[in-house]
Amino acid sequence: MRGLIIKTTGSFYEVLSQDNGQLYTATLRGKLKISGLKVTNPIAVGDFVHFEEDPKNHEKGVIYEIAARTNYIIRNSTHKTAHGHIIAANIDQAVLVATLVQPRTSLGFIDRFLVTAEAFRIPVIIVLNKSDVYDEDMEKYAQALENMYANIGYPLLHTSVVNEKGIDTLKSTLKGKKTLFSGHSGVGKSSLLNLISPGLGQKTQEVSNFAQKGVHTTTFAEMFRLPEDTYIIDTPGIKELGINEIASEELSHYFPEMRALLNQCKFNNCLHVNEPQCMVRTAVEQSRIPLSRYNSYLSMLENEDNRR
Repeated sequence: MRGLIIKTTGSFYEVLSQDNGQLYTATLRGKLKISGLKVTNPIAVGDFVHFEEDPKNHEKGVIYEIAARTNYIIRNSTHKTAHGHIIAANIDQAVLVATLVQPRTSLGFIDRFLVTAEAFRIPVIIVLNKSDVYDEDMEKYAQALENMYANIGYPLLHTSVVNEKGIDTLKSTLKGKKTLFSGHSGVGKSSLLNLISPGLGQKTQEVSNFAQKGVHTTTFAEMFRLPEDTYIIDTPGIKELGINEIASEELSHYFPEMRALLNQCKFNNCLHVNEPQCMVRTAVEQSRIPLSRYNSYLSMLENEDNRR
C-alpha cells in the first residue's frame, strides 16, 4: 500500500493509507535504516511510503520503501555529527514564524531558513508574530524588515494572537496547500495554529522569563488536514539551524539578490569576500543588497560546521 507520513515519533510513524484512508502505526524495515542516508531520520512528515499491513494487527504496518521526494527542508543534526535532520518533505510552501521580542529571532536565523528553502525553490512566507507588543521603534523596524524581505521576494506578514491581526490573511495563504510551520520555540506557532483551526488543540506555553526563550510544546512533527484540501505541518521549535548540503561556492546561489549578479563578477568562482571586481560587494556598498543579508552570507560561509 501507498501511504502519507503524517506524524513521526522516532521509532514509530503514523501513516495515512492512500488506498483505504485508514491510519496505521508503522515501523521501518531494518534494511532501510542502513541505506547510507546521511540523516538521523530516514523518514519525515510529508513523505510518501510503501508499506505492508501487519496480518496479525490491521492497525499496524511495516514500511519497506520511501518514494522519491520533490523537496525537503533539512537542518544539521544536533546529536550526530555530519548528519542532517529532515524537518519535512514534499511541501508547497513554508511559513517561518519569528518575533522581535519574547523571544527575539535573529536575522541570521531567518536568512539561514530562507537559504535552506531556496535550495529547493520552496516559497517562504515570513510571519512576524506578537505585533501587539511593539513600541513605536519596533513598529518602524518591523516595517523596514517587511520592505527588505518583500524586495527580495519573501512576503512578510505581521500577526498577533492577542488581537488576531493578520490571521485572515495568513489563513488565505494556506488554502489548498501543504505548508510547513517552523520557527524558534516560544514564537507562537501553536497559538497561531489554534486560531487558524481551533480544532487542532495545539498545546501552548509561556516564554521563560529567565532566559526569554521559548519552551518546547510540540514534541514531534505532525501533519494536520484542514478543510479545502489544506495541510499544515507543525514542527518542534528549532534552536539552531545549521546549513546542510550546500557547498561554499554554491551558497550565494541561494540568495536571490546575489544570484541575479553572479554572472557579472570578474571570476566565475567568486565567493564575494575579497575578490577584485566583485559585483555582489559593489551592490552591498551601494545598498542594493542589504548589509544584514550580506553579513548572514559571510556568517554561513565562515562557519564550516554549517555545510556538509
